[in-house]
Amino acid sequence: MSKDIRIKKGLDIRLVGEAEKSISEGPRSRTITIRPSDFHLVTPKMVVKEGAKLQVGDELFFSKSQEQIRFVSPVAGTLVEIKRGARRVITDLVIEADYSGGSRDFGKLSASASPEAIKEKLLSNGLWPFIKQRPYDVIANPANEPKAIFISGHNTAPLAPDLDFVLSGKEAALQAALTALNALTSGGVHISVGSSNAIFSGMNHVVTHTVKGPHPAGNVGTLINKLNPVNKGETVWTVAAQDLVIIGELLLTGTFNATRIISVAGSGVKKPSYYKTIIGAEVSTFAYDAGVDGDTNRFISGNVLTGNQIKPDGALGYYANEFVAIPEGDDYEFFGWNKPVFNKISPSRALTFSWMQPKKKYDLDTNTNGEHRAFVVTGNYEEVFPLDIYPLQILKACMVNDLDEMEALGMYEVAPEDFALTEFICVSKQPHQDIIRKGLDLMYNEIG
Repeated sequence: MSKDIRIKKGLDIRLVGEAEKSISEGPRSRTITIRPSDFHLVTPKMVVKEGAKLQVGDELFFSKSQEQIRFVSPVAGTLVEIKRGARRVITDLVIEADYSGGSRDFGKLSASASPEAIKEKLLSNGLWPFIKQRPYDVIANPANEPKAIFISGHNTAPLAPDLDFVLSGKEAALQAALTALNALTSGGVHISVGSSNAIFSGMNHVVTHTVKGPHPAGNVGTLINKLNPVNKGETVWTVAAQDLVIIGELLLTGTFNATRIISVAGSGVKKPSYYKTIIGAEVSTFAYDAGVDGDTNRFISGNVLTGNQIKPDGALGYYANEFVAIPEGDDYEFFGWNKPVFNKISPSRALTFSWMQPKKKYDLDTNTNGEHRAFVVTGNYEEVFPLDIYPLQILKACMVNDLDEMEALGMYEVAPEDFALTEFICVSKQPHQDIIRKGLDLMYNEIG
């Protein structure tokens, strides 16, 4: 069964450097890095020490507040370093990979098993961190039952990987994961797709929704808002499309397979394409093979709007399915605010002409084109924000820590990525995603 959702508000940001549909295998990563900071609000409790020999799937640490949530090694090898920051907070776990090492056999499990057996399997085998919840956009609390589970199968973000291409041939693993997840909720599993020919359209035990419109039509937050908004006391779960493959393959084979196919894209990439890699791999293993210059470009682990900046010798984030390189915007444009602009994209028609060329692709850099200043009320946020929420008001409520107002305005169903577009067009250069993240953390700590 399919239902259509049409989004009118939004903005498609067309950038040069889209990945070509070919998959390459770069050199194997010498080390794999796991950052506990990728798991927001999780305080790690280590179960192994430096020098420990690991198999694929061996437990590295668990959540101090929820001990049943475990985090496992994506590769066999040796834990060579546990890096710590201020107050001895663990920042990085560095594993020297040994690709001839073995994998831990967790045993197969039928996707039609009981909900209790499925939940225990996901928790004990290190799969639970792939399941996130709203409210708060954190790893799901296994003690709660979600009213529904939502998955985005149609990524509309700039330079986003083509999920139908990436997931081709993984139908069996996808179906196993979807069947298992469907058993964990009475509200069903809902997936957004771009067309009736999408890879998820033929899956069982799911409800597909064809979404049309500009970005963020493909965001999972948009799907939740249009189908089943989250109210106080309610919980929904979300899972990324590629993470379904890892879940499904473990159920079918009994092994933890952390392999990913990522898109390497952006105007700073000479040969943009797809690469087969592994969670936490060194970006140098594929970046330089794709022709990326680390001196003049910014490296981004994840989406160009929501990802994290990393160094040329850094590693992919745990949830990253994309790597983007775009030019550093470290130049100053004289009188850039007072002349017609033809090489930038904007929803405003004041001095900009991108609205006249909706199909044009732009070579944008990281320059914010202005300094941080107080909010300017322009009404532009509402033009690109399709959720039934007042974006400016909820941002201000977060900034003044007004919990009552945040609740009333719909804070329970949003995540930082929902405000990526409003941040992109913000003439005040306010960090919208950071403001929302801090607001969600405040609610989590005060309300729980």
